[in-house]
Amino acid sequence: MKEIVESVISLLPYMVEPTITAIKLFFLTLLFGLPLGMILALGRMSKLAIIRYPIQFYNLVMRGTPLILQLYLIYYQIPKWIQMYNPEFRFDRFTAVVVGFSINYAAYFCEIYRGGIQGIPKGQYEAAKMLGFTKTQTFFRIILPQVIKRILPPLGSEFMVLVKDTSLAHVIGVAELYLFSTNQMATRGSMTPVVVAGVFYLIMNWIVEKGFLVLEKRLSYYE
Repeated sequence: MKEIVESVISLLPYMVEPTITAIKLFFLTLLFGLPLGMILALGRMSKLAIIRYPIQFYNLVMRGTPLILQLYLIYYQIPKWIQMYNPEFRFDRFTAVVVGFSINYAAYFCEIYRGGIQGIPKGQYEAAKMLGFTKTQTFFRIILPQVIKRILPPLGSEFMVLVKDTSLAHVIGVAELYLFSTNQMATRGSMTPVVVAGVFYLIMNWIVEKGFLVLEKRLSYYE
């Protein structure tokens, strides 16, 4: 038991940097993916087929193919196409991962947003119009607060999946928590690094879950 504790303690200082990398990937994905998802959701609900159908196809591709394949394509293939016209173009690994995660998760966020918006009774739009609200005022003052309340549970689930999916960054060599722990497992000949990494992921998801529970409680006045 003492050896295990000592092994864990010796690991902790080295796990800080890969953990920070995973956290940065998590927040950057949300920074770009959440607003992109809203834009896609509005386009997905458009009455114009020329806007709606391409977004439907985009969502199908992003959600219907493995994220790991998308990361390979973004990092290894797309730069080659760009370099045909711009030989100086370079795509670093972390940027490629952020782009891949953002456009992938935007498709999931799009459908979550769309479900929340379309779940609002049409009578609320009509009532707002009768009260003299513009479409923009109606959306941001009346609809959006209710949508946020409705989508918190599925959004929280996606956030927790995202925490775990940051481990996929290792496929193109980004030194995040999973890659570090597996390398240490091979070096030390022990499962301890992987178990510790699992605990780190669990703690991060516990924080995410608690954050969403607080948000749900604060928005309970919409019930």
